[in-house]
Amino acid sequence: MNKLRRALSVAVLSAAGLGGGLHAQEVLRIAASPVPHAEILEFVKPALKAQGVDLQIKVYTDYVQPNLALEDKGVDANYFQTRPYLETFNKERKTHVVQVPGSDVHIEPFGAYSSKVRKVADLKEGALVAIPADVSNVSRALALLAQGGLIQLKDPKNLLSTARDIVSNPKKLKFREVESAQLPRLLPDVDLALINTNYALEARLDPGKDALLLEKGADSPYANFIAARPDNVNAPALRKLVAALHAPEVKKFIQDKYKGAVLPAF
Repeated sequence: MNKLRRALSVAVLSAAGLGGGLHAQEVLRIAASPVPHAEILEFVKPALKAQGVDLQIKVYTDYVQPNLALEDKGVDANYFQTRPYLETFNKERKTHVVQVPGSDVHIEPFGAYSSKVRKVADLKEGALVAIPADVSNVSRALALLAQGGLIQLKDPKNLLSTARDIVSNPKKLKFREVESAQLPRLLPDVDLALINTNYALEARLDPGKDALLLEKGADSPYANFIAARPDNVNAPALRKLVAALHAPEVKKFIQDKYKGAVLPAF
């Protein structure tokens, strides 16, 4: 009887081990902004699950913690940023985050919004303009203002322009640098706010209808991509993620859900 019990126990354990092997999922932890990044990742979760990847999405509402969490191995990848932002972040924070090759997913045209005027031509002299506080988004905001004819920059193609690079400011606009996530809340207190599209969407702003100025998406250097560390940038699970994000179904999802506020970059 004891021998039979031992034999049954071994059989059960073996079956459990076999079952675990058949259903084992490789965990891939990724940090993302809520909109549209986490929404797009949720869309591809079933496809990845079918390939043996358990995509676990950790949502962050700022632009600093996702890279710090990645650097500290709290997550395996992140999805929220542009190349100019990452280059500046690595330089300032001494981090080592890198782009996963060929992982551009989408572009979010940057917009200028106001609750006080209906067109930028109506801005009065000395108008207060709120712009993001980080270097890469400062330059992006200034480039959009230049595109709208409000200022002129020394070098419009410089992706790291600052207020010191403004060579003409006929309306004598005053600038207030604010943490990006806070910009939508400031709309009642400023004359114009330059807002990243993910935060605009969270605030229920429609870039296509509400933006007084909007970046042109074609050939934008501001594609959002998957980032990782040098030690795992070529991991098979990340390659599966990139392939899933580049599926035709994802392009259609982006086009249908965001209606031009977010543009596919593949």
